[in-house]
Amino acid sequence: MCVTIALFTRDLRVHDNPMLTAACREGAAVVPLFVVDEDLLKRTAAPNRMRFLGAALAELDAGLQALGGRLIVRHGEVAEVVAKVAAEAHAESVHVAADVSWYSRRRERRLRERLEHHDCLVHTHPSSITAVDRSELTPATGRDHFSVFTPYYRRWREIPLRKPLRPPHDIVVPPIASDPLPDFADSAEDSSPELQVGGEQAGRKLLRHWLSGPVEHYDTQSDELGADATSRLSPYLHFGCLSPAEIVHRADTAQPGAEAFIRQLAWRDFNHQLLCARPDAGWNDYRPRQTRWRDDPKAAAAWCAGRTGYPVVDAGLRQLRAEGWMPGRARLIAASFLVKTLGVDWRVGARHFLHWLVDADVANNQLNWQWVAGTGTDTRPNRVLNPILQAERHDPGGAYVRRWIPELAEVPAATVHRPWRAPLAAPSYPPPLVECRGM
Repeated sequence: MCVTIALFTRDLRVHDNPMLTAACREGAAVVPLFVVDEDLLKRTAAPNRMRFLGAALAELDAGLQALGGRLIVRHGEVAEVVAKVAAEAHAESVHVAADVSWYSRRRERRLRERLEHHDCLVHTHPSSITAVDRSELTPATGRDHFSVFTPYYRRWREIPLRKPLRPPHDIVVPPIASDPLPDFADSAEDSSPELQVGGEQAGRKLLRHWLSGPVEHYDTQSDELGADATSRLSPYLHFGCLSPAEIVHRADTAQPGAEAFIRQLAWRDFNHQLLCARPDAGWNDYRPRQTRWRDDPKAAAAWCAGRTGYPVVDAGLRQLRAEGWMPGRARLIAASFLVKTLGVDWRVGARHFLHWLVDADVANNQLNWQWVAGTGTDTRPNRVLNPILQAERHDPGGAYVRRWIPELAEVPAATVHRPWRAPLAAPSYPPPLVECRGM
């Protein structure tokens, strides 16, 4: 009997999972395996993502059990654990989703090196993590990747989307031991108090709700901070509880707003192909600009704590601490303030976001920070977002600021974004760290 291993990484789902489909097609029996790499978890130290991961694994196990299978969990270094499981199950091959980070590429290399001694083949599936296989997108210039989004998006839209795959009909798992499902309860004390967690079932329910109506207003309301008009699907995409290819396929482009939403999914793919071509861009400037960053720990600490004196910046950072999430416009404003107004190195902000954001991954977090910092792919690298003008444009009534900064709840609407004009109304709120400029 041919046995295969379906190695789950950032594709924690049974719907539209090319890796799982291929493993089930090849093997009469399949070991659905997830390896808890504790060394990685200790290095990343991200309690919010650990809690979300625990919920996602529980829902993945439930999804596999509905198909007659179950999730096998082991702890340790991935290549060593997979080799041991392959020997126990007499597996002939391992199927895994291809990814772009330095860690994932090293993991794949070690898997191949370790399993060649067991006559066990490793098959990677590039279309499990992104909507479009990056190998199908190459510039006419002959370069190995696109460095500007607009031509990338035009080409991305021309690529025929594969049809979403149905879950396997059934899964036969050989008799093999499993560790208990991790719940990462120890991380709860350090995580965001209002964090929402889930997995494939929760993500699919949220997706159905989003596509049933709210997506229609995405192009006109997504930047309105008080409207909460974004999909909130990003954590489910980060952990692969939802398939980006299926989301694009299901989004009706005839609906108002759907095209703008699909464009954001293309941005996600764009950043993945950037990191694949330039893995060093995770921490080094994609386009060095000889910028002299300020070493200002006090200013950076005030920014992290949401006490810069600029309400729209502080509201976003306080929401981040409370929920482990913030809308895209708030991320842009907060990031621009740190790097362009305070002059602090983008890596300081990227580390803070990596710690708190439940949806943070190296490709999107680091390269979006570089876009704001002017060291990435923005064609206007000197762009500066003025927090006051941004607040008046995207939170005109101050609803977002009032939600996350309770000490400004009684400040008159006319001055809620400039509380220093009415200091007696908000005596506990700090004065501005610096003066601002920009658009």
